[in-house]
Amino acid sequence: MAAQHDQEEYFDVLTKTGEKTGISKPRGEVHRDGDYHRAVHVWIFAESTHELLLQRRADCKDSWAGQWDISSAGHIAAGDSSLISAMRELQEELGVTLPKDAFELIFVFLQECTINDGKFINNEYNDVYLVTTIDPIPLEAFTLQESEVSAVKYISFEEYRRVLAQEHPEYVPYDVNGQYGQLFTIIEKRYKENAEARSLALEKQLNRYASTSLSAELTGLTAADKEALSLLVKAATIMDKIFYVQVWYSNPSLRDWLKENADKSQLDKLKWMYYVINKSPWSCLDENEAFLTTADSAVKLLPKATKPVPGWKGFEYRTAFPVVKPPGANFYPPDMDKLEFTSWKDSLQKDKQEEAMGFFNVIRRHSESLFEDSTSQKVGNVISSPQDLYVVPYSQEYNSLLAEAANLLHKAGDMASSSSLKRLLHSKADAFLSNDYYDSDIAWMELDSKLDVTIGPYETYEDALFGYKATFEAFIGVRDDKATAQLKLFGDNLQVLEKNLPMDNIYKSESVTAAPIRVIQLLYNAGDVKGPQTVAFNLPNDERIVKDRGTSMVMLKNVSEAKFKLILKPISDVCIMEEQREFVDFESFFTHTICHECCHGIGPHTITLPSGQKSTVRLELQELHSSLEEAKADIAGLWALRFLMDRDLIPKSLAKSMYVSFLAGCFRSVRFGLEEAHGKGQALQFNYLFEKGAFILHPDETFAVDFEKVEDSVTSLSREILTIQARGDKEAARTLLQKYGVMTPSLKRALEKLENVQVPVDIVPDFPIANQILCDIN
Repeated sequence: MAAQHDQEEYFDVLTKTGEKTGISKPRGEVHRDGDYHRAVHVWIFAESTHELLLQRRADCKDSWAGQWDISSAGHIAAGDSSLISAMRELQEELGVTLPKDAFELIFVFLQECTINDGKFINNEYNDVYLVTTIDPIPLEAFTLQESEVSAVKYISFEEYRRVLAQEHPEYVPYDVNGQYGQLFTIIEKRYKENAEARSLALEKQLNRYASTSLSAELTGLTAADKEALSLLVKAATIMDKIFYVQVWYSNPSLRDWLKENADKSQLDKLKWMYYVINKSPWSCLDENEAFLTTADSAVKLLPKATKPVPGWKGFEYRTAFPVVKPPGANFYPPDMDKLEFTSWKDSLQKDKQEEAMGFFNVIRRHSESLFEDSTSQKVGNVISSPQDLYVVPYSQEYNSLLAEAANLLHKAGDMASSSSLKRLLHSKADAFLSNDYYDSDIAWMELDSKLDVTIGPYETYEDALFGYKATFEAFIGVRDDKATAQLKLFGDNLQVLEKNLPMDNIYKSESVTAAPIRVIQLLYNAGDVKGPQTVAFNLPNDERIVKDRGTSMVMLKNVSEAKFKLILKPISDVCIMEEQREFVDFESFFTHTICHECCHGIGPHTITLPSGQKSTVRLELQELHSSLEEAKADIAGLWALRFLMDRDLIPKSLAKSMYVSFLAGCFRSVRFGLEEAHGKGQALQFNYLFEKGAFILHPDETFAVDFEKVEDSVTSLSREILTIQARGDKEAARTLLQKYGVMTPSLKRALEKLENVQVPVDIVPDFPIANQILCDIN
């Protein structure tokens, strides 16, 4: 890259392990002193010919002059970002202007070498990007930067690997048997994979889900509510559209492409079927391992990405996504790390810091926006700065979709027969456009309607970087009045449970509000409902409302019944000692689910740190919060059941059943994967209780509960987790999860047995009533 304004570039100096030191130095000094720094490599690969584009470095270059090298490459200037650097280098060196969805980060390569008689020391962390085109780009379409590039050519990736292995003097050297060999391995695997083998693998993944139909009796709904239901189902489908964007920016185009091509082959059909379950190219049950690659993705045409060539329609490329699921999803810039966010956030005023960490906004780059708005001029001046990041509220980021959803909710609110449902729908519609969800969440908690609706941004599991940002979801159902009435005692006893939690009194709240509990028969869900299906939820997560008003719970009874019948009972037949299998029953399973959700509403939320500063558990534990919170709700829920039994509030006859059903449930949840919050939290509990002797492995490889030890072990783990949360102790949380939230041999063997007999891992619901509504609308 040429120096800007005739001044020598400055680079951020890194530690040997790649972290920023806070020091920047001129380019010449960095290479003289051998400082570690960052750069980008951009490879253009033609899919139809399996060729890579190479550039010949200009003869005036101070390193590897006149040799054939990467399609485009350059240093990342001080304060600049990786993706913007990649986009800019491609434009400056080759005259190719591409959007960010063309760039796939495939790996990071550390190059350590010395050339020019020891005068040029290159210790460089390279972010390696792949741009996948359908066909080779005509060479005359490129505009070469003479100071950097003297020529370009295509070469087959196999031939290029051979010349590098031979250390051909005309090519810049890369060790194809070392880190850089990943480039060739990735391409080879994508384009030489056996379609039959891949189809079998996808079938195996699909078979882990049991299809089930979920419906409800609508006779209790008024005619007006039935009309409102149609509008609500349509609004819910918009939550789907928003969620696809929240997962990854090229995810919607991938979805449309897979759906459009699903009938082309059996493999294409299987790709689409498994995508529908996961709502992304990453498999929820396989630690988010990708089951698709960019080679499966959508094709886009850019007629003006390069200078025009007669007879050539333009730049056709695959929309890219990384093999490794981005922890920040599409809530943050794809090349932003935690250090950059934290440095920027700390530079803001306190109210702006809270906004940056808020639930209902995304973080974007000014430089990225400037680049995307600038296709007719060079963008060498588009440089990141400490203020490059900025906040965009959801109401702006998803404006067109939220406006459409708001219109549907207002119409449904006008029709609804219940005053509380009217209030909820109108206030939620207003929140979609104002980005202030407080009143609508209160209205949701106070909902008293036969037609039950949850819609909006709530859960933060998708933000694995910090756990700050909420995803959109929708649950529509019919309230089960009889089951709801039976559960009132749990909500009414929350303050008593809080007062008796196994943690120091200093951490307990004196004002826990009774939690309303609603039991519904689910008619439809949408948005963030990928992979394993939830059986209940406790909302809202906004700490302001939790502090002021508590939380409310919704139990999805028909989902619970399906999971118990299709999954938990078969698990117990394989993993539970024969003498204890009779204790696995639906009443215990469902009752613990209730207590789990209740316990989300008690325990530490807003906390006082040892320094005296006020904070929240979510902000202090960040990406560890979700897993630990799920573990807390589970284990404290088990403690709460015992507590309520001891006070004769629930039958003591459930004692053995609740522990054995919980043990069987451990295997069910761990199968979701340890990258998923519930799975990791469940592994923590199982391994802890197994270590304490509360769970026992028998010689026949079945498990049992030691009823003499389990109560004290449950109390002990509850105390440990609650205390970590109360202190906001992230290091203690990390230590606990690293020790127990892992796949131990005993767990692994149990899961292997379940796989061998093909017990489903979860369900795929079908919603006949909602499907008919959508069919009628379309």
